[in-house]
Amino acid sequence: MIASASSSIRRLPDGTELHNRLLGALPPDDWVRILKDLRMTPIVTGQTLVEPGAPVVDVYFPNGGVYSVTNEMRDGSLVEVATVGCEGMLGVGVFLGDGAGTGRTLRQVSNGDLPTMAVGRFVEESGTAGPFRSIVGRYAQANLLQVMQCAACNALHSVEQRCCRWLLQTHDRVASDDFLLKHEFLAIMLGVQRPTVTLVLGTLQRSGLISTRYGRIRILDRANLERTSCECHDVIRAHFDRLGL
Repeated sequence: MIASASSSIRRLPDGTELHNRLLGALPPDDWVRILKDLRMTPIVTGQTLVEPGAPVVDVYFPNGGVYSVTNEMRDGSLVEVATVGCEGMLGVGVFLGDGAGTGRTLRQVSNGDLPTMAVGRFVEESGTAGPFRSIVGRYAQANLLQVMQCAACNALHSVEQRCCRWLLQTHDRVASDDFLLKHEFLAIMLGVQRPTVTLVLGTLQRSGLISTRYGRIRILDRANLERTSCECHDVIRAHFDRLGL
């Protein structure tokens, strides 16, 4: 994982401690400059941040929580293609030259307001050679590898395996054994019906891997959850580690 370039605690415009690893990796002078362009945006769980085909107005640097990038079909059904937390950003397609949203992006697990930068300033900063451009470029590569792995996972692995992978990724990002997650949201992420999610979570609960009640999930046995998952969680994490993210 990338370590902060400064030993001192960095804080966002609202005074909260910075946890986003892309911003935390910036040298002090670059961080001070970028901080001036950040604002904190209130977000609620389930809120859409990027609409497919719509112009991207802002990019976001999650400071916690979990965000899902989904692919939307013509009938309105959604399936997740990437998960984003404090290791990354939302709207990375802008860095690659695409000013339109390529998937519906929404918050799945909440954790405070969302650090936001206007897309114009992001294009200026990421278009100039330097640490910010380098860090975002490495994240764009890692994100592409994640999307590729998720596409294979959705096609080849069971719902139970994919559910375990999603729970592990969430556990990684929220740094807590306990988090809120509605069954209907997890169903969207896995591309299945809500009753299927209820059955799978029930199986995991009876196996002692998790507990679930009233939309809250608690991880009880991380080691066996990893064994029950497919290899995709480890593969995706290895990509990010290799790229220093």
